[in-house]
Amino acid sequence: MALFKKRTVGKPGEWYYCLEHKKVEEGPECPAKDRFGPYTSREEAQHAMDTAKERNLEWETDPKWHDRQGPDENAGG
Repeated sequence: MALFKKRTVGKPGEWYYCLEHKKVEEGPECPAKDRFGPYTSREEAQHAMDTAKERNLEWETDPKWHDRQGPDENAGG
């Protein structure tokens, strides 16, 4: 059994967006903690941050996730 694992080699056709370097990569070049993906195309990976913003907005405005009052909602006068 090897003491150290080899670095994961990316597969052609799998695209990632690296959060650390702010660039698109074919195959995982950076650690998983620093990337979004895999995406099916370079163009899809280029829009990773836009996709994340859209999904965050959907989650933040979804009433199913806001069934309890937060600290700001309890304040009043």
